[in-house]
Amino acid sequence: MLNLKSLAGAIVATAMSFAPALAQNVTVVTPYLAQPGTQMFVEGFKAEADGMGWNANIVDTAGDVAAVISRIEDAVTQNVDAIVINVDPEQIAAGLEVAREAGIPVIGMDSGVSPLLQANVTSNGYAMAAETSVYVANRISGKGRVVMFVFDPFPPVQIRGVIADAVFGNFPDIEVIDRITPDVQDGGIADSRAKMEAILAANPEPGSISAVWAAWDQPGLGALQAIEAAGREGEGIVIVGIDANPQARDAIAAGGNFEASVAQDFVGIGKATAGVVSRAIKGEEIREDVIYVPTVLITKANVGE
Repeated sequence: MLNLKSLAGAIVATAMSFAPALAQNVTVVTPYLAQPGTQMFVEGFKAEADGMGWNANIVDTAGDVAAVISRIEDAVTQNVDAIVINVDPEQIAAGLEVAREAGIPVIGMDSGVSPLLQANVTSNGYAMAAETSVYVANRISGKGRVVMFVFDPFPPVQIRGVIADAVFGNFPDIEVIDRITPDVQDGGIADSRAKMEAILAANPEPGSISAVWAAWDQPGLGALQAIEAAGREGEGIVIVGIDANPQARDAIAAGGNFEASVAQDFVGIGKATAGVVSRAIKGEEIREDVIYVPTVLITKANVGE
């Protein structure tokens, strides 16, 4: 005799086995989406997320770091599967605690190290800063006056300044005449130009400034604009940055004062972050606190490659 109840159960079980798995919901929160590098992080992450069928929600707090906490809390309320941040975890610890209590993994994407994060995917800021600051020291033969553009509120950039300070401090004849933190609301170019203009005005003699070391490209580009506007590009002021964004690459290719930058694989960082998110969602153990994606020094010799 046909058991209709058993048949119905078999049909339901078969249907469930062929039903697609529910899409994972992942929220990315950053206050820095105006930065070209962050845009490429998100581009790489989104490409991987789309390929895995995730619903990826990109949230930009437009420079408001404190608002990141509220956006994390929103994501927790929505019961997302994972959260990605691109901001100093120490400044948003309250939000990260809420996510931890809810059992939602949080991954840093060029963020910082924190016990509240599963891991942080980034470039090796120590190596990048060492490479560019040593480049400057070699170019100016270990002596001269250097202007630094830094940004200590954000850990991945803060460590670059620390390493550059150490390198320049190892050369007795190199003097850091200013250590500037520019306004980054527009990415940092405009305010860096204004601050560099003031430094040039205070140091009018040719040779009074030997180099500009920038912890990322935008301040270096602003400094370049100021130097060119002041008609002082012929003094041989060496400028270096970090990121090798398109504008910086164009400046390097032009053969002017902006001589070098370090190319981070921004898209690669985004993709690698998605890979870590996938592991975290599956419940895999992630032993590395920091996962580094390779970089390369860009000069006029290889800028076209």
